[in-house]
Amino acid sequence: MSIIHEIKKVVTPVDFSDNSKLIAESAGYLAGKFGASMYLVFIVQNFEDYSGFFVPQMTLPTLEGELAESAEVKMASFCGEMVDYCKKAGVKELNYKVFMGDVGEKIVEYANEIEADLIVMGTHGYKGLEKIMFGSVADKVVRAANCPVMTINPYTCCK
Repeated sequence: MSIIHEIKKVVTPVDFSDNSKLIAESAGYLAGKFGASMYLVFIVQNFEDYSGFFVPQMTLPTLEGELAESAEVKMASFCGEMVDYCKKAGVKELNYKVFMGDVGEKIVEYANEIEADLIVMGTHGYKGLEKIMFGSVADKVVRAANCPVMTINPYTCCK
């Protein structure tokens, strides 16, 4: 049995924050070095998790639907900006998906679905009450993923 694991599919979650491009480019660089395909993913957080915090003026299904549509447009634009970088880096193919649900769970489900060989994602700095209530997405993914997970702290690297 070989312990060498060929990297053919790299999943990278993005959240459209200021650091998303940095994380995506880092993942693209790695995918390019392996001649792998890159799969960007964005998850619209399910509002059921927040139902005790506020009552929106529109219905939740309408709000979630509009957020999903907006995320699709944003993701298409984000990937459009990444195409040239990925080509130069040697990425075999660039794909993207938008899902709705629990962010950590959906990342792991998608990685399993496409049989990803590596997940590359940023860490984030939740602190205090937010960390206690929601936990770290990166921590959830690292614990549940069936493939290696590389986390990147955008505040200490690559700048």
